[in-house]
Amino acid sequence: MEGVEWGRGRGQRGGGSSCGPRGNLITSSSAVSAHLVASIIVAVVEGRGLARGEVGMASIDLKNPEVVLSQFADNTTYAKVITKLKILTPLEIIMSNTACDTGSATKLFSLITEHFKNVTFTTVQRKYFNETKGLEYIEQLCTSEFSTVLMEVQSKYYCLAAVAALLKYVEFIQNSVYAPKSLKVRFQGNNFVFTNSDLLLKLSQVSAQFLICISFCSTVISRFLDTEQLLSILVQIPKQDTVKAAESKITNLIYLKHTLELVDPLKAALKSCKTHLLKAYYSSLEDKRFGIILEKIKTVINDDTRYAKGCLNMRTQKCYAVRPNINEFLDIARRTYTEIVDDIAGMITQLGEKYNLPLKMSFSSARGFFIQMNAECAALPNGQLPSDFTKITKMKNAYSFTSADLIKMNERCQESLREIYHMTYLIVCKLLSEIYEHIHCLYKLSDTVSMLDMLLSFAHACTLSDYVRPEFTDTLAIKQGWHPILEKISVEKPVSNNTYITEGSNFIIITGPNMSGKSTYLKQIALCQIMAQIGSYVPAEYSSFRIAEQIFTRIGMDDDIETNSSTFMKEMKEITYIIQNANDKSLIIIDELGRGTSTEEGIGICYSVCEYLLSLKAFTLFATHFLELCHIDALYPNVENNHFEVQHVRNSVGNKEKITYTYIISKGHTEEKNYGLKAAEVSSLPPSVILDAKEITTHIARQILQKQRTTPETLRQRAVYHLATRLVQTARNSRLDPDSLRIFLKGLKKKYEADCPVSGQAQTEDGQ
Repeated sequence: MEGVEWGRGRGQRGGGSSCGPRGNLITSSSAVSAHLVASIIVAVVEGRGLARGEVGMASIDLKNPEVVLSQFADNTTYAKVITKLKILTPLEIIMSNTACDTGSATKLFSLITEHFKNVTFTTVQRKYFNETKGLEYIEQLCTSEFSTVLMEVQSKYYCLAAVAALLKYVEFIQNSVYAPKSLKVRFQGNNFVFTNSDLLLKLSQVSAQFLICISFCSTVISRFLDTEQLLSILVQIPKQDTVKAAESKITNLIYLKHTLELVDPLKAALKSCKTHLLKAYYSSLEDKRFGIILEKIKTVINDDTRYAKGCLNMRTQKCYAVRPNINEFLDIARRTYTEIVDDIAGMITQLGEKYNLPLKMSFSSARGFFIQMNAECAALPNGQLPSDFTKITKMKNAYSFTSADLIKMNERCQESLREIYHMTYLIVCKLLSEIYEHIHCLYKLSDTVSMLDMLLSFAHACTLSDYVRPEFTDTLAIKQGWHPILEKISVEKPVSNNTYITEGSNFIIITGPNMSGKSTYLKQIALCQIMAQIGSYVPAEYSSFRIAEQIFTRIGMDDDIETNSSTFMKEMKEITYIIQNANDKSLIIIDELGRGTSTEEGIGICYSVCEYLLSLKAFTLFATHFLELCHIDALYPNVENNHFEVQHVRNSVGNKEKITYTYIISKGHTEEKNYGLKAAEVSSLPPSVILDAKEITTHIARQILQKQRTTPETLRQRAVYHLATRLVQTARNSRLDPDSLRIFLKGLKKKYEADCPVSGQAQTEDGQ
């Protein structure tokens, strides 16, 4: 490890820890209480420039050879990074030396040292945060059982850079290297939305007082520009003073003025709000630095300079942004520019009079000033424009063209404009250098505006649609839910369906013909779960959700040429990732599995995967065309079979049978047979091929398909299981009064007797 340079410190905090020569950790007394059992080292790296806010993290437990990688986009408060680190409770945090330099420390470093005062900080040269080396480390050290992580992280450059520095450092302090294929490496996605369930519950249970207040903000919020992007550009200093860089900086200063002028209207909209959340946002807008920056801008920039739509309008705003009498040469250049524009307008007027044509001056950023004429308003001699005009194009009913003189005047105009931009840029740069010390308040403004924008979207969803406020219980129950995106793009409202998943029936197998609606239904459930957990109303008549810590999906039938994975291998990698990372609080959605190999092997793999997932309490929806899987409910009482119904209609022409899709889900597995052949019949396949396929299918079905029968004892056990789970669920969640509860329990008894008639009759006789 020679040549590796490490700097150890506490981020200017007291106390710390050091490493013995063999890597044994010696912790000072000030850190003992907080890190009595801490054994995790974390490396954190942030993107630079336009990538600022993209954070990569890698952690390793010194007591357990497991590496966890994360990468996510965070906002300017770095709440996700802080939350993640608090969950990990690290012993030591590694960051790049460029992020920790005295006098130029990044905001991320400052926030981490502020929140983790008793954690040792180690600085590492930036060159060791190398994504290529990180990928090599994973390929060399990850055990084969967890090698699917490569598929997850191959394009996650920042977490790869973090793991490179982390493993290099750990090898250094421990004076040893990890053996090949010895580490468990996993990628932990951005699941922060699922960790703060208290906030999510509050967001999804907002009052009508709240909705009115947030609606008042809509007019103001819609006028805000992208504040985060604006900040990103403003704080960057170009290496070369080009015309493009100058124009960009001037534009963004105008955007900044426009943004700051919206602070007071936004405060006024929030002033009467009594909700604690909105009051907190109102308080954040009372920062005096907003006014300080705006006043400094107004000393240089004209009061009436503002963001304007249209390239010519914005060009005019940039030219005359700076107040007069600040730079004499700038004033002269602007007068010259004005004269040139006036000359262009006069020349076009003269041309119109000369040729008796209705000419008008137009402008585009690509062409500059040019001439336009409505083709319907003038009769052209010989059907052609005069020879003075060049570069003639016709779009719809309008001619666009220019002339030699106009081209020359455009060149003079551009030259004058370059001078204006250059002098304005120098003034703007001086102004920005004066306001940089106050500019951090804009990060707070960005967070406030983005959150209010999100809440406004939620408010629209619950007031302008038929969405319903979700409840959070231990059950996933959706009454007449529909796909929210399909609703927006379809002419007619999508067909609504019910969903019911509990701990007692947590594995749903879904069957049905091709194009019957299985995939849409699965995606609909995932979207509704996400919408509920981010605080939104959901598209349904009623909805209840169990908080999901993760949502796993296996959807699609594509190969992956980048990782040299066939369709089947990609399926296996995806399902392996689910098996390795799912837990009892996961929502798992599988849309087809095992279709990339032979039928027998596909069924075997599906059956095996189902049995593994059935050992978890995760809520699982499994869509398949393998009808053999439907019989697994005979062995596992927590399996439910659902299917999508279709109708058969006889065509009057040729008396052919046609399938009509209802898109309605029902209990039980599908009774449809050979629906793939029926779908093929409506395609352009030759009739002889279809006929042969039917004969071969019938022959194979007779040979290998056997219907499994359910014994009375299995039915009894299943009925007892469902009764028990319903009783437990009722005891946990029931809000019924005694009389209603008595009626409900009698209904449960009748259902139990119907599901288990033999057992029910015997019990009745014993009771008599």
